[in-house]
Amino acid sequence: MTQRIERLRARLRVSSARRARGFTLIEIMVVVVIIGLLAAVIVPEVVNKVDEARIAKAKEDIQSLETALTEYRLDNSVYPTNEQGLQALVKRPTDASLDNWHGPYIQRLVKDPWGHPYHYAYPGTHGLPYDLYTLGADNQPGGTGDNADIGNWNLGNSN
Repeated sequence: MTQRIERLRARLRVSSARRARGFTLIEIMVVVVIIGLLAAVIVPEVVNKVDEARIAKAKEDIQSLETALTEYRLDNSVYPTNEQGLQALVKRPTDASLDNWHGPYIQRLVKDPWGHPYHYAYPGTHGLPYDLYTLGADNQPGGTGDNADIGNWNLGNSN
């Protein structure tokens, strides 16, 4: 009887040692495949959300700059010239005729979500007094998706 108990104890030690060795190659491969499948489904969705967030940020920035330009115009009766640009919202232009400048109208000029400065043109070419826009991720005119131009003339359109 004692021998039998000893043999059972020995078998238990062997099976415990086998279990403590770790995962088999098959188990590891199954986990890697599952992680790969999850990444293939999730990563494109996350990247798409980042692009959508950048487009939304650009639209919000343009709307904020529009508000500052409106305040500038209310004080000075004109919009900044092309030469003065958006910098006129931050620092008083040297133009002596602007005796009602009560800025700064914004604390600092921000860049678009892709790291490029916003473009300003006065007078505007899209039926508005001025054009205020970003050229998107590629910083080239035209394009679609995150490469599309976003301007004060198309803020209501989805890009």
